[in-house]
Amino acid sequence: METSTTASSPSATETASVDGRVARCRILGVPIALVDYERAMDIMDHLIDTRQRGYVCAAAVHAVVAADSDPELAAALDRATLVVPDGMPLVWAARALGHQLAGRVYGPELMARYLARCARDRRRIWLYGGHDEQWLERLEKQLRKRHPELEIAGSWSPPHRPLTATEERELAARINHDQPDVVWVGIGAPKQEKWMARMRDRLEAPVLCGVGAAFDFHAGRISQAPRWMQETGLEWLWRALQEPVRLVPRYLATNPRFIWRALRQVLRERRGR
Repeated sequence: METSTTASSPSATETASVDGRVARCRILGVPIALVDYERAMDIMDHLIDTRQRGYVCAAAVHAVVAADSDPELAAALDRATLVVPDGMPLVWAARALGHQLAGRVYGPELMARYLARCARDRRRIWLYGGHDEQWLERLEKQLRKRHPELEIAGSWSPPHRPLTATEERELAARINHDQPDVVWVGIGAPKQEKWMARMRDRLEAPVLCGVGAAFDFHAGRISQAPRWMQETGLEWLWRALQEPVRLVPRYLATNPRFIWRALRQVLRERRGR
C-alpha cells in the first residue's frame, strides 16, 4: 500500500492521476516517475485515447543537476506528465532511496519502442529537432524503412538559436494543421524541456516527448554506446569521446555534483527513517 505524504516533503513518493496512480520519487528535487517502458508507453497511449494534453521528459543526470540553478527548467520538469529516468545513475539513486525501479527508460529506446506502437496503431507523429534538415531527412528515411506503416505528419529541424515569437506561432499553427498524436522533440536538454512546457498549451497534439540525442542515434549521425556501457552507467564516457568539446565540460561539471548531492540526499533520508 502506498503511503500518502504532503506536497511539501521533497523526498516523498508522490502519485498523480494519469491513467491510474503513478509513483514518483524526488531526486535532487526532480520528480522521477517510477515506471518501465511499458508503463510509460501505456500512459502515452492513454493521453492520446482520451485526448488529454501532456508531455514526457527523458531526463539524464545533466538535466536533474541543472534544474537546481535553472528555475525555468525546474518548473518544466515539475509540470511534466512524466519525467522518466534516462540514465542509470538516476535508477541507482532511486533504489538507494528505497524505491523499486527495474531499470532506466532510455529516451532513444523509448522512441524506438513507441514508434513501433505508433506504426501498429496508426498514430500520427511529428518530428521537431535534429542536427539539420539533411539529417532530419535521413531520420525520416530510416524510420520509414523500419516502419513502413508509420505516419509522419510533418517535421522541422529548427535553427540553432531561440525562435522568435512569430516563428513559434507559425510553428504551432503548422503542427496543429498536421494533426499529429505525438510530437517527438529532439533539441537537447534543457531546451527541449523548456520548449515543451512553453508550447504545451498551444499544441493540440496529446503527447509531446523530449528524447534528446535520439534523433541523431536513429538517423545514424552518432553511434550509441555498447550495451555493457549503457548498463554500467558508462555511456557518458562513450558520448564524451564522440563529442569532447561539447560534452567533456558538461560531464566534469555535473557528474561530480550529482554524485555528491545524491549521496547527501540518501544519507539524510536514511537517517530520518
